[in-house]
Amino acid sequence: MLFQYSKKYIFISSILTPCLFGAMSTMVSAEEVVLPDIEVRADRMQENNNASLNTSDSASLLSDEPGVTLYRAGGVSSLPVIHGLADDRVRVKLDGMDLIASCPNHMNPPLSYIDPTNIDNIKVYAGITPVSVGGDSLGGTILVNSAQPEFAAAGAGNLVKGQIGTFYRSNNNAQGSNISATFATESFNASYSGSTSKADNYEAGKNFKTSPVTGRIGHTLALDEVGSTAYETSNQTLGLAFKSGNHLVEAKFGYQNMPEQLYPNQRMDLLDNEQKRINLRYLGEFDWGALEARAYHETVDHYMDFGADKRYWYGNGAPPTGSGGPAGVGGNGFPCTPVGTATCAAGMPMYTEGKTTGASVKGDIKLSQQDLLRVGAELQRYGLDDWWEPSGAGMSPNTFLNINNGERDRTALFAEWENKLNAHWQTLAGVRYEHVKTDSGNVHGYANSNGMVPIITNQLRDSSAFNAQNHKKTDNNWDVTLLSRYVANPNTDLELGFARKVRSPNLYERYTWSTWQMAALMNNTVGDGNGYFGNVDLKPEKAHTISTTLDWHAANRDWELKATPYYTHVTDYIDAVQLTPTTNAFTTLRYTNQSARLYGLDVSGHMPLAQTSVGLFTLKGLLNYTNGENRDTGDDLYNIMPLNGKLTLTHNYQDWDNALEVQMVKAKDHTSDARNEIKTAGYSLVNLRSSYNWKQARLDFGVENLFDKHYYLPLGGAYVGQGTTMTTALVPTGSVPLWGTAVPGMGRSVNVGLTLKY
Repeated sequence: MLFQYSKKYIFISSILTPCLFGAMSTMVSAEEVVLPDIEVRADRMQENNNASLNTSDSASLLSDEPGVTLYRAGGVSSLPVIHGLADDRVRVKLDGMDLIASCPNHMNPPLSYIDPTNIDNIKVYAGITPVSVGGDSLGGTILVNSAQPEFAAAGAGNLVKGQIGTFYRSNNNAQGSNISATFATESFNASYSGSTSKADNYEAGKNFKTSPVTGRIGHTLALDEVGSTAYETSNQTLGLAFKSGNHLVEAKFGYQNMPEQLYPNQRMDLLDNEQKRINLRYLGEFDWGALEARAYHETVDHYMDFGADKRYWYGNGAPPTGSGGPAGVGGNGFPCTPVGTATCAAGMPMYTEGKTTGASVKGDIKLSQQDLLRVGAELQRYGLDDWWEPSGAGMSPNTFLNINNGERDRTALFAEWENKLNAHWQTLAGVRYEHVKTDSGNVHGYANSNGMVPIITNQLRDSSAFNAQNHKKTDNNWDVTLLSRYVANPNTDLELGFARKVRSPNLYERYTWSTWQMAALMNNTVGDGNGYFGNVDLKPEKAHTISTTLDWHAANRDWELKATPYYTHVTDYIDAVQLTPTTNAFTTLRYTNQSARLYGLDVSGHMPLAQTSVGLFTLKGLLNYTNGENRDTGDDLYNIMPLNGKLTLTHNYQDWDNALEVQMVKAKDHTSDARNEIKTAGYSLVNLRSSYNWKQARLDFGVENLFDKHYYLPLGGAYVGQGTTMTTALVPTGSVPLWGTAVPGMGRSVNVGLTLKY
């Protein structure tokens, strides 16, 4: 249903679950209570909280939300999953902007453009999403906002404030800093925020061993080092705002420079990403309600190639002739020169340019004290070019046009009625129409003919077949949301909702065209090591979801227990089928419409344990379960998080905050046969966190994975982080490690952070 973001940890003990049935009996006799708003507002993050202590990946801040998990990818680019639906099936809005990943591997998702320290609040709408915030998505909506402009109080003089912070994490030598500053009068605000973060490859938990025959430029990979997990990024934002009475005008200018983000589950790495954005907003309050208007523009220049860990020859036994390495050592530490020889993979430059322009307007109209009408319109124009320049070794003489002049334009209208019938009943009903138009130009491959050499086989055949099709597609999509809340008494709330949500295919799903293994391997948004190509005739996905939430709590919310079962049926679900039947190996697949169903349960809660002379002790946590199936084939859906939960014991005493967290994940045994998905074992991790606050400073300390547990990431995909990567062969020479290895999780890390305010 609707959840709030909080940096504190949430708990559920399975022992408390039977109490749900006892809570139902209390609903019979309702008392007069004040009905809360149906749109749950997120708590503001504490200004002095060093959000970057344990992560530089903003998506990771969602890992404690019921129903939310993460596709692990690069160090700052995880993809949120809501109830088993991920990536473009989840709508993510950054400061009101609908941003799109412009990369065939989705290496630059919206949340990669904001540092954790710059986030003020996050709202998560899971499953049943109001049409005013959700569209062109299935699983839900995530709204991420930086701080609102702050103005000086009347007669108090100018406002000058800011903070500076830094952190260090021992495992991967991660380090970074952040700074923010604000100058404001009663009607004007100017603010700046900047952050930098960089890290080396991380080390897995004890007992993990990488291949000893793989090297990285300048050093040899340590046996416990997880290749292609390093990153470096910086973000800057400048904000200007003007206020007059009940009217606000705001402009934000953002810039990101990411010179490196390596990927352990992709065959290429991000070696440069530059984003520029401008975001304009007007907000006004009137006697009849409120009006908000926004316009934004974003450009993205993205570059991929092989990172250092993917340049080296991978193989056992004697090195190739002329490698320069000693016989019989398998290439350990071979120098990566010259590029293109047997010991060093040739480069394969890949470029992507994305341009997004959007506008929206929304009005909240007060019809009466009980009725509120929300109406609005949205417009988005998105252009994408994805091309790969010739680089020898059969990848010539042409530039490979992966997507040429791609377009995806959306126009949306919505209306939403909120009614507070009485102190016990509240309803929300909305309808949304989306007009989605996509198109793409003609393409060609590296080669001018089909040829007989495997590296250029079928390029002309595939491009000719694609060019012969009508690329223009128009989708008329309708969303409907019905949500009702019943407040039985001060201790019990019940929500029941239904939603019909529709998502049109993205450009990579519709317009990538090459069946050639190497090209297909480049078009992979899920990190499973396989290759994918598109389908112009894909239909929009249509999801029908029913969900209910029982919220049992103290009148003052000192303790609470929430349980949310849900069921989703998706027609025209975009899954994939193998080009050639293959098992226990990497393969090539084509996107296709099928049918799917998902169901599950989220449980969360917290309860005080003791108030003593040495502080308050509280128990918190959550439990998540999701099951997904392809109804056409009976196969399990890809990357469904197994049963998982967290228990956290927190301690608060004066300026001290401490936490002991236990994270538990069941073995992933239900896997996608079509994708030859890799199973992972169950595990449990222990984390320690502590912080101390002064008036103008905060010190954070933590130990992640306290016992250095070795484990594999259930949603981390396939490990292809070292060696030359451009093949799916079972017994390759000069290739990636064989199929069957999942991406290892990070081992023990001691983290420390310091924040100073002024």
